[in-house]
Amino acid sequence: MSLPGRLVLLGHPVRHSLSPRFQNAALRAAGIPLTYEALDVPPHALEDALAQLRAGRAAGNVTVPHKVAVAAACDRLTDLAARTGAVNTFWCEKRQLVGDNTDVAGFRALVRSVLGELPTGATIGLLGAGGGAAAVCAAAERWQGARVRVHARSMERVIALRDRFPQLVTIADSPSDAIRTATMVVNATPIGLSGEDHPAPLAEIPPDAAVMDLAYRSGLTPWIAAARVAGYRAADGLEMLIAQGAEAFERWFGVVPDRDAMRASLAA
Repeated sequence: MSLPGRLVLLGHPVRHSLSPRFQNAALRAAGIPLTYEALDVPPHALEDALAQLRAGRAAGNVTVPHKVAVAAACDRLTDLAARTGAVNTFWCEKRQLVGDNTDVAGFRALVRSVLGELPTGATIGLLGAGGGAAAVCAAAERWQGARVRVHARSMERVIALRDRFPQLVTIADSPSDAIRTATMVVNATPIGLSGEDHPAPLAEIPPDAAVMDLAYRSGLTPWIAAARVAGYRAADGLEMLIAQGAEAFERWFGVVPDRDAMRASLAA
């Protein structure tokens, strides 16, 4: 496989991202002569940035807030990217921009890390309705008996997610309505990336529910730290981040990355 011309992360903001740290560790371990770089691209500049990346045969990842917009801009989508309507991994192939979604595999890895297995009969309280939420739904629709109750600030996005997964998703009127009967509560909003805000009150989550945050930051997000203190099985998005990044690495280079090297770079 010929190497990409560049390897990048597209997002806004991206300064907090740990992806460059562990992807560059994986590149060094594999002896691949590339550097993974973070590109902070505001929404109004995304079209020009993609044109430049396409011309330079780039590959990379996509994070908030560009996953849906990049999916719309791709020439070809994998089945999973088409199912979610969101792209977090891309590469160039025969002058085409190809979009994939490895967040689904990343979320499955996060769930296994918390529960020890994939659930049956799960009732998922989902906060947020963007690309990350679509990945949660795409994973959950393969689980026997799963159902998802979604709340987000944008009703337009919630309805679009419900229409994409009509057999799985119902709309909740409030965060409390989404979580009060859940066996698993998932935050798929940016709340937690900075500041001390919680996406939903822990006191309203059933005590035996698992609590997961797709956001991550140094240490733990405040919500997950508080959930652990309160006795919940809880994890932030770090396991998902590593898993989706490893899957993306395989798409770009056709080789399995050294996950131990990736984890060691974060521990350091």
